[in-house]
Amino acid sequence: MNATPITEPEARALADAINQVSGTRPPAEALKLIEMALARAPEQPIVLNAAGGHMYRSGNARRARDLFEKALAADSDSKVLWLNLANACRALGDKTSQALALEKALAIDPRYVLALVCKGELMESLGERKKAFFFYEAALDSVASGAPAPQQAAAALRHAQDVVRDSRMELERFLEQQVAAVRSQHAAADQWRFEACRDVYLRKRRVYHHQPKQILFPHLPEIEFFRREDFPWLDVLEAATEEIAVEALAALAGDRAGFKPYVDSPPGTPIDEWASLNHSLQWSVYPLWHDGEQVPDHVQKCPKTAAVLAQLPLCDIPHYAPGAFFSVLAPRTRLPPHTGTTNTRSIVHLPLVIPSGCGFRVGADVRTWMKGNAWVFDDTIEHEAWNDSDEIRIILIFDIWNPLLSVAERDLVRALTLGIGRYYGDGAPVLGSR
Repeated sequence: MNATPITEPEARALADAINQVSGTRPPAEALKLIEMALARAPEQPIVLNAAGGHMYRSGNARRARDLFEKALAADSDSKVLWLNLANACRALGDKTSQALALEKALAIDPRYVLALVCKGELMESLGERKKAFFFYEAALDSVASGAPAPQQAAAALRHAQDVVRDSRMELERFLEQQVAAVRSQHAAADQWRFEACRDVYLRKRRVYHHQPKQILFPHLPEIEFFRREDFPWLDVLEAATEEIAVEALAALAGDRAGFKPYVDSPPGTPIDEWASLNHSLQWSVYPLWHDGEQVPDHVQKCPKTAAVLAQLPLCDIPHYAPGAFFSVLAPRTRLPPHTGTTNTRSIVHLPLVIPSGCGFRVGADVRTWMKGNAWVFDDTIEHEAWNDSDEIRIILIFDIWNPLLSVAERDLVRALTLGIGRYYGDGAPVLGSR
């Protein structure tokens, strides 16, 4: 006798009942109730799937496979059913059918985390470790991109992380052997860009992009720290480190009122990550140049620093640049990841007072300040700083033109900046430091 057709809500209620009795009733009683549900709805995929799940958990993989196949005959577009069939085939030792079922699931949803993990496990069981790596990596990438990661996959994903990590380390060692002869052949050449390329491929290095708050100059390379050899005048700056440090410390001791919070935004300003440092002397500055103008009283108190700055190719835009200041970071203070205003300029740091526990990151490049060792970086690439010590940290900061701009481009940017300022009026935030 044919079963009386049932509605979808009735089928869902039967499936829920199967799932409920599956783990709460004695096996014989649960099986009797499940068989009754199957007799009531022998063609409903949701009921067949629930019954198949019970059979699988009960160790009857063959019956589970039959039920999943019957469900798929009615609903072949269900990735869950294909995955469940793959699991039943795995329990039966049928790896060929398991692989086919997983392919079907992934054809429906290529970012199906559970199916990707299962495919990785299958490749591992077949001794195809390198193929397993790609499926595990795809699973982890899918999770990172927002794909659901069910709780039951937690252990499998941890295993996937281990396999991916070990595989990348093995690949790194192999590739280093492959390129060793060529690296040796060009030992005198600068290989830092190649090393960054290699590390990005191996996912040891994240790629960061320009994110200026105001003006983006397209087609400039995204260089975190510029090469020192491109700035021969850094020798002049570094040679004056001791004299500049003395003036910075003297200003801190004798003109404390001249140090102002670097973040000093009025109420209602969307300061986002800077909220905890707004109006705070945890990060304070003593300006020598501000918005393209010298601060006479401060310059008079720091004549040697001013004399050195006068010899350097500072960015020059009337009313906007250069900016130059002593930057004081209080003990146990961290600056959040942030970006600057425009990539048409670059930032110079000269470390003056550097206790241990201080660091700086631009993009993927993390460095430690060393007194007297200056560097130039692009502050429109995400960067952050920290002082984990119990003492203050002081550096001299000033801006220069991006060295990759031509003279004509500098002149055009200067005119553009002034034009924006004229349009909006005094105080237009075009080249502010943050």
